Amino acid sequence: MAHSTRPLHLYPSLCTINRFFPSKSTFSPRTVRFPPRRFCCAAGSATSVHQRSEEMKKNPSEKRRKIQIRFRLNHQVAFGEHVGIIGSAKELGSWQNQVEMVWTADGWISQLELPAQSQLEFKFVIFSKGNKDKIWEDGHNRVVDLPKEGKFELVCHWNKTGESIDLVNCDELGEIEGKIDGGNGEEVEIEVESTTKFGDEWQGKDISFMRSNEHGNRESERTWNLDGLQGVVLELVERDKNSRNWWHKLEVVRDILTTSSEKGSRLEALIFSSIYLKWINTGQIPCFEGGGHHRPNRHAEISRVIFRELERISYTKNISLEESLVIRKIHPCLPSFKSEFTASVPLTRIRDIAHRNDIPHDLKQEIKHTIQNKLHRNAGPEDLIATEAMLNRITKNPGDFSENFVEQFKIFYSELKDFFNAGSLAEQLESIKESLDEKNLEALNLFLECKKNLDNENTGVEQLMKTLKSLSDLRSVIIKGLESGLRNDASDSAIAMRQKWRLSEIGLEDYSFVLLSRFLNEIESKGGSNWLAESVNESTIAKSWNDPIEALIVGIKQVKLSGWRSEECNAICNELDAWKQKGLNEKEGEEDGKYIWGLRLKATMDRARRLTEDYSETLLSLFPNKVQVLGKALGIPENSVRTYAEAEIRAGVIFQVSKLCTVMLKSLRTILDSSGYDVLVPGVTQGTILHVESIIPGSLPSNDINRPFILVVNKADGDEEVKAAGENIAGVILLQELPHLSHLGVRARQENVVFVTCEDDDKVAYIRSLDGKFVRLEATASSVDLSVSSPTNNNDVLIPNQKIISGSKPLESPVISKNIFSIFTGTTKSPSVLNILKATVELSGAKAASCSRLASLASLSQKVYSDQGVPSFFYVPSGAVIPFGSMESALQKSGLSETFQTLISQIETAQLQNNELDDLSLELQTLISSLEIPSETLYELSLIFPQNATLIVRSSANVEDLAGMSAAGLYESIPNVSLSNPNGFGSAISQVWASLYTRRAILSRRLAKLPQIEASMAVLVQEMIRPEISFVLHTMSPSERDPRIVHAELAPGLGETLASGTRGTPWRVSIDKFEGEVSTLAFANFSEEMLVRDGPGLGKGEVAKVTVDYSRKGFTVDPVYRKQLGQRLCAIGFFLEQKFGCAQDVEGCVVGKDVYIVQSRPQP
Repeated sequence: MAHSTRPLHLYPSLCTINRFFPSKSTFSPRTVRFPPRRFCCAAGSATSVHQRSEEMKKNPSEKRRKIQIRFRLNHQVAFGEHVGIIGSAKELGSWQNQVEMVWTADGWISQLELPAQSQLEFKFVIFSKGNKDKIWEDGHNRVVDLPKEGKFELVCHWNKTGESIDLVNCDELGEIEGKIDGGNGEEVEIEVESTTKFGDEWQGKDISFMRSNEHGNRESERTWNLDGLQGVVLELVERDKNSRNWWHKLEVVRDILTTSSEKGSRLEALIFSSIYLKWINTGQIPCFEGGGHHRPNRHAEISRVIFRELERISYTKNISLEESLVIRKIHPCLPSFKSEFTASVPLTRIRDIAHRNDIPHDLKQEIKHTIQNKLHRNAGPEDLIATEAMLNRITKNPGDFSENFVEQFKIFYSELKDFFNAGSLAEQLESIKESLDEKNLEALNLFLECKKNLDNENTGVEQLMKTLKSLSDLRSVIIKGLESGLRNDASDSAIAMRQKWRLSEIGLEDYSFVLLSRFLNEIESKGGSNWLAESVNESTIAKSWNDPIEALIVGIKQVKLSGWRSEECNAICNELDAWKQKGLNEKEGEEDGKYIWGLRLKATMDRARRLTEDYSETLLSLFPNKVQVLGKALGIPENSVRTYAEAEIRAGVIFQVSKLCTVMLKSLRTILDSSGYDVLVPGVTQGTILHVESIIPGSLPSNDINRPFILVVNKADGDEEVKAAGENIAGVILLQELPHLSHLGVRARQENVVFVTCEDDDKVAYIRSLDGKFVRLEATASSVDLSVSSPTNNNDVLIPNQKIISGSKPLESPVISKNIFSIFTGTTKSPSVLNILKATVELSGAKAASCSRLASLASLSQKVYSDQGVPSFFYVPSGAVIPFGSMESALQKSGLSETFQTLISQIETAQLQNNELDDLSLELQTLISSLEIPSETLYELSLIFPQNATLIVRSSANVEDLAGMSAAGLYESIPNVSLSNPNGFGSAISQVWASLYTRRAILSRRLAKLPQIEASMAVLVQEMIRPEISFVLHTMSPSERDPRIVHAELAPGLGETLASGTRGTPWRVSIDKFEGEVSTLAFANFSEEMLVRDGPGLGKGEVAKVTVDYSRKGFTVDPVYRKQLGQRLCAIGFFLEQKFGCAQDVEGCVVGKDVYIVQSRPQP
């Protein structure tokens, strides 16, 4: 796609307009009659424009008159690109700013009111949001004379600026027929609208009618490129080269799919098959006669084998989400195998038609050679296209041919559509009626009635919602009927009916896309997100928000019915339904009802959008590379290859669900007065924007080690260490949500790196547009400002973060004294096990010592209450410590001390290049993981813990949990171990020791300028708690640094969800230490909680991931519980802060009414 010159709006005389009429109507899937009023577009002369201008001066009312034009562009763009329209009228941006078009199933749409009786010049442009650059169409401007009144549609194609243009009157729609005077005496033929999906998507050669057997000479040059191919794709391309006709190509797919499970390439086989069949059905891979006679029954029999294999895979226990997604794309590409098509001589009606005596000889020959003979020798998708074209031709002028002939041809056309499974949704549903019981038939008839009413009437949202709900109910019925799977002894007729059921439910999913698109148009017509935001009050909330919420529920149910993360879809739907039923109250507890309503709904909406993003990311991970490989090998046009995955996403219901989420989230941000940013570490910094996938060493340019960068990061897992990826990282903008008190958040705060997250689509687009530019990032607790700047003194020098704290000076990074670590040499004689109460910093590290202190404080806390009378008491799990020196002792007993010392000295200077550091790190970890735990250690632990107790082993290094160096999450913790399994327990201990030498741990110490030899590891062993809620407290607000405020983040289940940075938002509250006021800042929306469970399929104390439904979680739905637990945690945190003498970073969990504290360390 080339960049064209600027629009030619200064040279209207150069703009030549030709005639054009669209082959497809936007407004109805049915054939329509051409309206009596017709308007044409032509280049307007200067005189005519002047005369019109003078007339409008004489009659000012003419100036104010508007007409409605719906522009439609049939064009695919790359992922992330959008299409706009720009032109001479102010409504089209006066050639300055494009009007963004909306993607629909029928192409890019923009409906505008424009000045009547004026001449309009315009072009289409492609752009990316946040980027000012545009890709213009080539050629002259398009020019159209607008009529005096009416509503019209105008259909165009990208880069065909010389194509003819017609304004189609849309006041009433009937059958398109007749001829239009081109204005210059020419007659222009108009084709009837294509009525099948095949016709709509056809990209193959135009059909030409033949009067002799010329098929063998019509194959165009094709090229096959086998370079670099292997496995499934190599087999497919090699066999395609020798498979000229459709049935041979179907055989290729059959053989690849039926052998893929044995070869271990099932997903790959499914992906390549779906792409291959799609290109065949759209004509991009042409089919030709290959000699011999192979009637359509051959194709039907192959299709039945493929269908059986797809159904078998669909109901195997080990099917993946990705396989389910791809299989659904194959089904619509297969022909029918009903009994009439597996008969020895199927589709015989066309033979009788071709031998009729009431049609001209030439027409008879064309039908015989273009359709009949071709179909009965080597049927292919092109036969349906040819039949559609012939039907258009013989029905264009009523009366030209006998009614009986036309009727018979229409019947044949219906039969052929049935063979290609190309019938309309209504036709598909009619075909399964005979197999439904009375109750299910009632559901089908209700949907068809709703659809008919919606199509025939100028109905509003109420009828649209009825149709959506009836569609969802009907699809659920069909899916339930398919759940039993396909029996091995199923009859051919039963399998054929099952195919119709499958295609019907896929068709219903496709139609839900159309309905949701119409619903979105209804919302936009009322004012979109602004209207929703303005409609939030007790009296109007149900009227304005219930339908959008219900439409979103229906959309997500469609995603679930398609097999995509059904438990997650169920949970989201349950939450949305609960929030809809709960409604809006003036107050919720002591907090503002509108604010809590918005926060709660936003949490679920963010979760829903995350679902759509996961789906889209999965599609993008599956298709683009394979499309590129197969497209290059088969010679497919570049544009088709480039836009394949984007088209698949945009054509699915997931796209409309995503759009609905976006509209509602935008409204909720307005209601909550949210900027779209979330600030984890405030401050001011500068640097060059650099877009990276994740924060890992090697992300930064190796030749720019002193140049400051602000990273724009796609994903984070919470275990990253910012400065380990580069000391010149000045700031981070993460494009996903992240708990403030996650390990990554804590480390960024400690490293003094400005850190914000952003998920607002418009802001993300702006951020992306700044890639490579030098910017200033200023983040406060309440706002974020990102703007282009200039390097200080023209030097790209790292500017330290200047933290913005109200009423205080900029904080300096805490300094760690090396002397703290020098006493731990790993040679001190120590007992093999210590009771937790005897743990000290010198013997077992700050974490174990803190747990020892916590155990002592737990009994004291029983008698302490806050000023509001809230108890501060808590419990601490029982524990023991394997002290410093134990690992070194095990190395000495194994005779590995010398090897260990050599490796330690080598990693001090090991480089990142050539994987030198990685290789040494892996060698060290392997060495330590092989160590055996002394039997006396296991014996001493058995005196402290019951033999069957479920335990967790945790790190307690001499280089973590210190003021200025928390090393949060840097070292390993291994849950669910037991002394009853000595080997498993011993392996867990050695894994914790080995985590001292992971790549991240080594780089972290190197960054802190700590010698590797001085690092030592003790192991903390504790009884494992089975929490209902886990939490992290910072006893001083981390963003405002307000000592009065305790900041708490909570998550359901185990704390790993919270600490590791699992994608999602925790419950977030702030509590005033002295007033006891609890303020809700965010509701949780993590998709899963980690629970310790016993049960079938699980070992004792196994960790299971369970989908969360927050409509059943007290902290989300019960304001009293939220306040009580918040105040309790605040009282505990304040107590610990006072006892430890500084602000604390506290980790703990809730079990019933009991609160357990598992860790407390100085807050960064």
